[in-house]
Amino acid sequence: MSQTVADIRSRLQQADAAEFAVLERSLVADTRKGIASALESARHRLEAEALEEQRIASLYALQHELAEGGLAVGLDEVGRGPVAGPLTVGAVVLPGEPRIPGLNDSKQLTPERREELSIRIKEVAIAWTIQHVQPDELDAVGMTASLRFVFHKAVMEIEAQGIRPDAILLDGNPLRIDPRERSVVKGDAKCASIAAASIVAKVERDRIMCLYAEQYPAYCFDANKGYASKEHIEAIKNQGLCPIHRTTFCTAFVQETLF
Repeated sequence: MSQTVADIRSRLQQADAAEFAVLERSLVADTRKGIASALESARHRLEAEALEEQRIASLYALQHELAEGGLAVGLDEVGRGPVAGPLTVGAVVLPGEPRIPGLNDSKQLTPERREELSIRIKEVAIAWTIQHVQPDELDAVGMTASLRFVFHKAVMEIEAQGIRPDAILLDGNPLRIDPRERSVVKGDAKCASIAAASIVAKVERDRIMCLYAEQYPAYCFDANKGYASKEHIEAIKNQGLCPIHRTTFCTAFVQETLF
Protein backbone atom coordinates (compact mmCIF):
# COMPACT_ATOMS: atom_id res chain seq x y z
CA MET A 1 0.00 0.00 0.00
CA SER A 2 1.47 3.32 -1.07
CA GLN A 3 2.05 6.04 1.48
CA THR A 4 -0.23 9.04 1.53
CA VAL A 5 1.00 12.43 0.40
CA ALA A 6 0.67 13.67 3.97
CA ASP A 7 2.88 10.85 5.30
CA ILE A 8 5.55 11.48 2.67
CA ARG A 9 5.44 15.24 3.25
CA SER A 10 5.95 14.65 6.97
CA ARG A 11 9.00 12.46 6.30
CA LEU A 12 10.46 15.01 3.90
CA GLN A 13 9.97 17.82 6.41
CA GLN A 14 12.15 15.96 8.91
CA ALA A 15 14.70 14.45 6.51
CA ASP A 16 18.36 15.43 6.55
CA ALA A 17 20.34 15.63 3.30
CA ALA A 18 21.16 11.91 3.17
CA GLU A 19 17.59 10.86 3.95
CA PHE A 20 16.26 13.30 1.38
CA ALA A 21 18.48 11.81 -1.33
CA VAL A 22 17.08 8.34 -0.63
CA LEU A 23 13.49 9.58 -0.57
CA GLU A 24 13.97 11.61 -3.75
CA ARG A 25 15.19 8.52 -5.63
CA SER A 26 12.35 6.40 -4.32
CA LEU A 27 9.75 8.98 -5.39
CA VAL A 28 11.08 9.65 -8.89
CA ALA A 29 8.17 7.79 -10.49
CA ASP A 30 5.50 9.23 -8.20
CA THR A 31 3.42 11.63 -10.32
CA ARG A 32 1.19 13.01 -7.58
CA LYS A 33 1.31 16.83 -7.54
CA GLY A 34 1.56 16.92 -3.78
CA ILE A 35 4.73 14.83 -3.89
CA ALA A 36 6.45 17.18 -6.34
CA SER A 37 5.54 20.14 -4.14
CA ALA A 38 6.77 18.40 -0.97
CA LEU A 39 10.06 17.47 -2.64
CA GLU A 40 10.61 21.05 -3.80
CA SER A 41 9.83 22.41 -0.33
CA ALA A 42 12.26 19.99 1.30
CA ARG A 43 14.93 20.83 -1.28
CA HIS A 44 14.63 24.54 -0.52
CA ARG A 45 14.75 23.86 3.24
CA LEU A 46 17.92 21.80 2.96
CA GLU A 47 19.57 24.38 0.71
CA ALA A 48 18.76 27.10 3.27
CA GLU A 49 20.08 24.94 6.10
CA ALA A 50 23.31 24.28 4.19
CA LEU A 51 23.81 27.99 3.58
CA GLU A 52 23.20 28.73 7.27
CA GLU A 53 25.73 26.07 8.28
CA GLN A 54 28.26 27.67 5.95
CA ARG A 55 27.53 31.12 7.43
CA ILE A 56 28.03 29.88 10.98
CA ALA A 57 31.21 28.04 9.96
CA SER A 58 32.57 31.29 8.51
CA LEU A 59 31.90 33.13 11.81
CA TYR A 60 33.99 30.58 13.70
CA ALA A 61 36.65 30.39 10.98
CA LEU A 62 37.32 34.15 11.16
CA GLN A 63 37.50 34.02 14.94
CA HIS A 64 40.01 31.14 14.73
CA GLU A 65 42.07 32.98 12.11
CA LEU A 66 42.23 36.26 14.02
CA ALA A 67 43.27 34.47 17.22
CA GLU A 68 45.81 32.37 15.27
CA GLY A 69 44.30 29.23 16.70
CA GLY A 70 44.19 30.53 20.28
CA LEU A 71 41.40 31.99 22.38
CA ALA A 72 39.63 35.17 21.31
CA VAL A 73 37.38 37.44 23.32
CA GLY A 74 34.79 39.22 21.24
CA LEU A 75 33.46 42.59 22.39
CA ASP A 76 30.62 44.75 21.20
CA GLU A 77 28.76 47.74 22.57
CA VAL A 78 25.05 48.49 22.62
CA GLY A 79 23.57 51.91 23.37
CA ARG A 80 25.99 54.30 21.73
CA GLY A 81 23.19 56.34 20.14
CA PRO A 82 20.40 56.63 22.74
CA VAL A 83 19.82 59.78 24.75
CA ALA A 84 18.96 57.82 27.90
CA GLY A 85 20.21 54.74 29.69
CA PRO A 86 23.61 53.10 29.93
CA LEU A 87 26.22 52.27 27.35
CA THR A 88 26.54 48.49 27.59
CA VAL A 89 29.40 46.26 26.49
CA GLY A 90 29.36 42.48 26.19
CA ALA A 91 32.51 40.36 26.14
CA VAL A 92 32.40 36.65 25.26
CA VAL A 93 35.00 33.91 24.84
CA LEU A 94 33.58 31.03 22.79
CA PRO A 95 35.10 27.60 22.25
CA GLY A 96 35.42 26.24 18.72
CA GLU A 97 32.88 23.57 19.62
CA PRO A 98 30.00 23.29 20.16
CA ARG A 99 28.97 25.89 17.64
CA ILE A 100 25.86 27.95 18.32
CA PRO A 101 23.35 27.90 15.43
CA GLY A 102 21.72 31.25 14.71
CA LEU A 103 24.53 33.53 15.87
CA ASN A 104 24.24 36.87 14.12
CA ASP A 105 24.35 40.61 14.59
CA SER A 106 21.82 41.22 17.38
CA LYS A 107 20.03 43.80 15.22
CA GLN A 108 19.15 41.06 12.73
CA LEU A 109 17.35 38.95 15.34
CA THR A 110 13.92 39.15 16.92
CA PRO A 111 13.78 39.90 20.66
CA GLU A 112 12.60 36.35 21.29
CA ARG A 113 15.47 34.83 19.33
CA ARG A 114 17.98 37.10 21.07
CA GLU A 115 16.71 35.88 24.45
CA GLU A 116 17.08 32.24 23.40
CA LEU A 117 20.57 32.78 22.03
CA SER A 118 21.70 34.78 25.05
CA ILE A 119 20.87 31.84 27.30
CA ARG A 120 22.69 29.41 25.01
CA ILE A 121 25.74 31.69 24.71
CA LYS A 122 26.11 31.85 28.48
CA GLU A 123 25.82 28.06 28.68
CA VAL A 124 28.50 27.45 26.04
CA ALA A 125 30.93 30.33 26.66
CA ILE A 126 34.29 29.73 28.31
CA ALA A 127 33.89 33.18 29.89
CA TRP A 128 31.57 36.16 29.50
CA THR A 129 30.78 39.49 31.12
CA ILE A 130 28.55 42.52 30.65
CA GLN A 131 29.73 45.97 31.72
CA HIS A 132 28.00 49.37 31.74
CA VAL A 133 28.79 53.07 31.64
CA GLN A 134 26.05 55.07 33.32
CA PRO A 135 24.57 58.28 31.84
CA ASP A 136 26.30 60.63 34.28
CA GLU A 137 29.65 59.03 33.46
CA LEU A 138 28.99 59.46 29.74
CA ASP A 139 28.16 63.12 30.33
CA ALA A 140 31.32 63.60 32.37
CA VAL A 141 33.92 62.12 30.02
CA GLY A 142 32.24 61.68 26.62
CA MET A 143 31.67 58.69 24.37
CA THR A 144 35.21 57.92 23.19
CA ALA A 145 36.73 57.86 26.68
CA SER A 146 33.75 55.86 27.95
CA LEU A 147 34.16 53.24 25.23
CA ARG A 148 37.86 52.83 25.94
CA PHE A 149 37.20 52.56 29.68
CA VAL A 150 34.38 50.03 29.49
CA PHE A 151 36.02 47.83 26.85
CA HIS A 152 39.20 47.70 28.95
CA LYS A 153 37.12 46.91 32.04
CA ALA A 154 35.37 44.07 30.21
CA VAL A 155 38.69 42.52 29.15
CA MET A 156 40.00 42.81 32.72
CA GLU A 157 36.89 41.03 33.99
CA ILE A 158 37.40 38.18 31.50
CA GLU A 159 40.99 37.83 32.66
CA ALA A 160 39.81 37.88 36.29
CA GLN A 161 37.86 34.72 35.40
CA GLY A 162 41.18 33.02 34.64
CA ILE A 163 41.13 33.44 30.87
CA ARG A 164 43.86 35.38 29.06
CA PRO A 165 42.73 35.72 25.42
CA ASP A 166 45.24 35.59 22.61
CA ALA A 167 43.18 38.12 20.64
CA ILE A 168 40.75 40.89 21.57
CA LEU A 169 38.21 41.26 18.76
CA LEU A 170 36.29 44.54 18.44
CA ASP A 171 33.40 45.43 16.18
CA GLY A 172 34.19 48.47 14.06
CA ASN A 173 36.96 50.98 14.63
CA PRO A 174 40.07 50.27 16.74
CA LEU A 175 40.24 51.62 20.28
CA ARG A 176 43.92 50.76 20.91
CA ILE A 177 43.25 49.45 24.39
CA ASP A 178 45.61 46.46 24.10
CA PRO A 179 48.31 45.13 21.74
CA ARG A 180 46.18 42.02 21.20
CA GLU A 181 43.34 44.08 19.74
CA ARG A 182 41.95 43.30 16.29
CA SER A 183 39.14 45.42 14.83
CA VAL A 184 36.63 43.85 12.44
CA VAL A 185 34.35 46.03 10.33
CA LYS A 186 30.79 44.76 10.81
CA GLY A 187 32.29 42.16 13.11
CA ASP A 188 28.95 41.39 14.77
CA ALA A 189 27.87 39.79 11.47
CA LYS A 190 31.24 38.19 10.65
CA CYS A 191 32.76 36.81 13.84
CA ALA A 192 31.20 34.35 16.29
CA SER A 193 32.42 35.84 19.56
CA ILE A 194 31.60 39.42 18.52
CA ALA A 195 28.10 38.35 17.47
CA ALA A 196 27.68 36.61 20.82
CA ALA A 197 28.84 39.74 22.66
CA SER A 198 26.37 41.89 20.74
CA ILE A 199 23.52 39.55 21.68
CA VAL A 200 24.18 39.29 25.42
CA ALA A 201 24.75 43.05 25.64
CA LYS A 202 21.55 43.85 23.74
CA VAL A 203 19.42 41.50 25.83
CA GLU A 204 20.78 42.91 29.09
CA ARG A 205 20.44 46.56 28.08
CA ASP A 206 16.88 46.01 26.83
CA ARG A 207 16.03 44.36 30.15
CA ILE A 208 17.39 47.36 32.04
CA MET A 209 15.45 49.82 29.90
CA CYS A 210 12.22 47.91 30.51
CA LEU A 211 12.83 48.23 34.25
CA TYR A 212 13.41 51.96 33.81
CA ALA A 213 10.10 52.13 31.93
CA GLU A 214 8.36 51.06 35.14
CA GLN A 215 10.22 53.70 37.13
CA TYR A 216 9.76 56.52 34.58
CA PRO A 217 6.62 55.55 32.60
CA ALA A 218 6.22 58.91 30.84
CA TYR A 219 9.16 58.20 28.51
CA CYS A 220 8.13 54.70 27.25
CA PHE A 221 11.65 53.34 27.64
CA ASP A 222 10.35 49.80 27.08
CA ALA A 223 9.44 50.79 23.51
CA ASN A 224 12.21 53.22 22.54
CA LYS A 225 15.04 51.78 24.68
CA GLY A 226 16.28 55.34 25.24
CA TYR A 227 16.57 56.29 21.58
CA ALA A 228 15.24 59.68 20.48
CA SER A 229 11.95 58.60 18.95
CA LYS A 230 9.35 61.25 18.19
CA GLU A 231 7.32 60.23 21.25
CA HIS A 232 10.41 60.25 23.45
CA ILE A 233 11.37 63.75 22.33
CA GLU A 234 7.85 64.98 23.04
CA ALA A 235 7.99 63.44 26.51
CA ILE A 236 11.27 65.23 27.20
CA LYS A 237 9.79 68.53 26.09
CA ASN A 238 6.73 68.02 28.29
CA GLN A 239 8.32 66.35 31.32
CA GLY A 240 11.92 67.53 31.25
CA LEU A 241 14.78 65.11 31.80
CA CYS A 242 14.81 62.23 34.25
CA PRO A 243 17.92 60.93 36.09
CA ILE A 244 18.79 58.35 33.41
CA HIS A 245 18.89 60.84 30.54
CA ARG A 246 22.27 61.76 29.08
CA THR A 247 22.00 65.50 29.47
CA THR A 248 24.72 66.30 26.94
CA PHE A 249 22.79 64.26 24.34
CA CYS A 250 19.52 66.12 24.97
CA THR A 251 20.44 69.77 24.53
CA ALA A 252 18.71 69.91 21.15
CA PHE A 253 15.37 68.98 22.75
CA VAL A 254 15.19 70.94 25.98
CA GLN A 255 17.28 72.87 28.46
CA GLU A 256 18.81 70.76 31.18
CA THR A 257 16.05 69.84 33.64
CA LEU A 258 16.66 67.07 36.14
CA PHE A 259 14.16 66.03 38.75
